[in-house]
Amino acid sequence: MNLRHIKKILRDTDYVHTGGSAEELRAAEYLKAEAEAMGLNAWLEPFPVQMADLNSYSLEADGVSVPCIGYKNCGSGEIEAPFLYLASQDPVSLKAAAGKIVLIDGGLRHFGYHDLLDAGALGFITYNGNVDFRDNDIDAKELRGFVAEGRKALAVNINAKDARRLVRNKTKTVKIAVDETEYEGESRNVVAEIPGQTDEWIILSAHYDTVPLSHGAYDNMSGCIGLLQIMDRLRQGAPHRYGLRFVFCGSEERGLLGSKAYTAAHEEELKKAVLNINLDMIGCLMGRFIACVSAEENLVSFIKYFGCARGFAVDPRSGVYSSDSTPFADHGVPSLSFARAMPGGQSNIHSRYDTMILLSEEQLREDGDFCADFTAFMADAANCPVKREIPDKIRDELDKYLNRKR
Repeated sequence: MNLRHIKKILRDTDYVHTGGSAEELRAAEYLKAEAEAMGLNAWLEPFPVQMADLNSYSLEADGVSVPCIGYKNCGSGEIEAPFLYLASQDPVSLKAAAGKIVLIDGGLRHFGYHDLLDAGALGFITYNGNVDFRDNDIDAKELRGFVAEGRKALAVNINAKDARRLVRNKTKTVKIAVDETEYEGESRNVVAEIPGQTDEWIILSAHYDTVPLSHGAYDNMSGCIGLLQIMDRLRQGAPHRYGLRFVFCGSEERGLLGSKAYTAAHEEELKKAVLNINLDMIGCLMGRFIACVSAEENLVSFIKYFGCARGFAVDPRSGVYSSDSTPFADHGVPSLSFARAMPGGQSNIHSRYDTMILLSEEQLREDGDFCADFTAFMADAANCPVKREIPDKIRDELDKYLNRKR
């Protein structure tokens, strides 16, 4: 894949395409067409997702309107209550939440959300952005189903500047109103394959959806381009010993919904999967190349040696990565995620600032070439050297990440 083609893909997908939207479908069909142009069999696999249309929303603080966006899937209604900024969610702080509308740092996460509801919190205010940035952008958030587990509470999101004003002004009372229409929508995974000489597979994944404010060049059209580079390289030497299944995951930004749907729908087939290689944010102009391995520790050492042998610096570690490799590991498939981690102050993903300016087409091709080299080595191995087992330490991390334990 040449630099001109890489740049064209970035230009052609330079728009917001959130999970479950018409724009996401447009991006999915684009990636399907790219795979088909290489001669691969490719198809879309739809899966249901909870959607909501916001009809109206508002936030008032001591009678003064504050710009906000209502949380999708949080329900409809109106509440007015005393305001509380809760900097910590330790047991002592939680006691103050009863009967209050609570401003919290960060998002609504499973255990913290339920702890606050159990403590008597009536509603929530979250915020995004940076007080030092000129924009007043407000991200469109949702109360995720696996967070709420059926317990809904009204919530709105505001900009960081207004969050600071609420606290500085010693706000006494706030009123939240949200009116929305909830329904079941559809997202989809894009799947393509290069059959192998055996009935076993290496699954390669990357998500293609964005958050509402972002065009997602870095997070994660870069990873999708990496998959297309691998596809282009390895189709030329096919068949390899192991088949290659490429999964462009939808709705990752909504909680890994695409990879969760794929692993649930293909649970029996996953018994034939020897490895998952996930690409999430590569090719940035600055930053180091990393690998997060949810598999045996030997794979960490192998990746380091493999990079050294090819003169490519890579920093591997074991753990659970917040991306589409996680559901595969949770289903027993040895998994790893490759990424080029941009230094602090050089990027601000999940925002309007995630554009092509963060990327280097040359670095994107170099990162993709390394991922293709690694995939080719595994695809042509007489036997995949990675043990098909997930260490207890990784299992424990998966349980925590997936909210099965604190």
